[in-house]
Amino acid sequence: MALARAVYQNYDIYLLDDPLSAVDSHVGKWIFDRVIGSSGILRNKTRIVVTHSVGIFLQCADQVILMEGY
Repeated sequence: MALARAVYQNYDIYLLDDPLSAVDSHVGKWIFDRVIGSSGILRNKTRIVVTHSVGIFLQCADQVILMEGY
């Protein structure tokens, strides 16, 4: 719900803190493809995504920053 509200605001930059953590992998991929990913609603926006599940995001990222030991 929070992701839907953020998208509705039509901002230029989106900071997303693990937006798919509450859904299973199939639903997460569906949301990612249609909202966050390169063909999604936010495709022309700057998206900074913080997540523990990198599998979906790595292939679509322009830049990846890995933090260890925190």
